[in-house]
Amino acid sequence: MPPGEPPVRREPEVPEGCLAVAIRVPVRIVVLVLVVPVRMVWDALVVAGRCLNDVLVRPLGRALLWLGRAVFVWPFVGLWRYVVVPVGQVLGWLGNVLVVVPLVWLYRYVLTPVGHAIAWVGRGVGAALGRVYAHVLTPAGHAVMWVLRGLGAVLAALGIGVYTAVAWLARYLVVVPALWLYTWVLTPVGRALVWCGKGLVWLVGMVVTGIGTALYWIARVLFVLPALALWRWVLTPVGRVLAVVGREILDALGHAWRIAGHISLAVGRFLGTLFRWIFVEPVRWVYRSVLTPVGHVVRDTVLRPAAEAARTVGRATRPALAAARETVRQARADVRRMLFGGPGHPRPLDRREPSGREARTLGSSTTALTKD
Repeated sequence: MPPGEPPVRREPEVPEGCLAVAIRVPVRIVVLVLVVPVRMVWDALVVAGRCLNDVLVRPLGRALLWLGRAVFVWPFVGLWRYVVVPVGQVLGWLGNVLVVVPLVWLYRYVLTPVGHAIAWVGRGVGAALGRVYAHVLTPAGHAVMWVLRGLGAVLAALGIGVYTAVAWLARYLVVVPALWLYTWVLTPVGRALVWCGKGLVWLVGMVVTGIGTALYWIARVLFVLPALALWRWVLTPVGRVLAVVGREILDALGHAWRIAGHISLAVGRFLGTLFRWIFVEPVRWVYRSVLTPVGHVVRDTVLRPAAEAARTVGRATRPALAAARETVRQARADVRRMLFGGPGHPRPLDRREPSGREARTLGSSTTALTKD
C-alpha cells in the first residue's frame, strides 16, 4: 500500500457453497464464448465510430457551423450594424427634434404658465369655499346634529322599553316552559334511548366479532398457511438458487467482458501490425527509396532547367513585347493623325493693343494728338 493512503476496509468474505463452485466454471466458459464476438464487434464499431467522427462528422459539423454563421448570423449582424443602428440613430434624432424638443417647449412655455394660473384660481376658489364651510355649513351642521341627537335619545328610550317588555314575555312564555320540558321529559327519554343503543351496538359488535374471528381462521387455514409453506419450503430455496445462478452469470459476464477486451485489444494490435507491415511499410519504403530519389532527379534534370529556360525566354521576350507595344502605339497614332489630322496650333488673337514696348501705360501718351 502506498504511504499516505488510508487503509481500505474489506468486507469479510462470505463462505461459498458447493453449488456456486459447481456453477461458476461452466457458466464462465459459456459466457466467455458468447461474449468474445460481441466485444470484438463492439470494439470494431467504436473504432469505426471514432474514425467516422474524425473524418466526416467533425468536419461536416464545422462546415455546417460556418454555413449557419454565414447564412444566419453574419447577415443579421451586418443588418443590425449597418442598417438598424444607423436608422435607429436617425429616428432617435428625428424623435428628439420633432417630438421631445416641441413637447419640452410646450411644457415650459405653455403648460407651466397655464398650470400656475389654474393653481392660483384654485387657491382662490378654495379659500372662498373654506370661508363658506367655516361660516355657513359648520353652524348649520351643528344645528342638524343637535336635532338628530334629541330624536335619537327619544327613540332609544322607546326601544329600551319595548325590548324590556318583549324580553319579559319571551322569558315566561317560551324559555321557562322549554327548560321544564327539557329537564323532565326529553332528558329521561334520551337517556333511555342511549342505553338501548349501547345494548344494540354491543350485541352487533359481538356478532361481528364472532363472524370476523371465524373468517380469520378460515382464511388463515385455507390461504395463509399454504402460502407461507409455499414461500418457506419452495420459493425461498428456488430464489436462493436463482440468485446464486444470476450472481454467477453477472460475475461471469464481467470477467468475460474484461477478458474479451484484452483479446480484442490483442487482435486489434495484431491486425494493426499486419496492416503496417503489409501496406504502410512498403508504401513508406517505396516513397523513401524510389519516389524521393526519382523526384529529386526529375527536379534537378528536368524542372529546374525548364524553369531556368522559361525565365530566360521571359527575360528575352520582355523587351520584344515592349518594342511591339511601342510599335503598335505609334501605328495607332499615325492612323489617328491620317484620319483626323494632327493637333492644331493656337492662333494669336488680335486684341488691337500695342505689343512689346509700345504697350499703353498711364505715364505716357499713345494718341496721335499728344504724341511727341
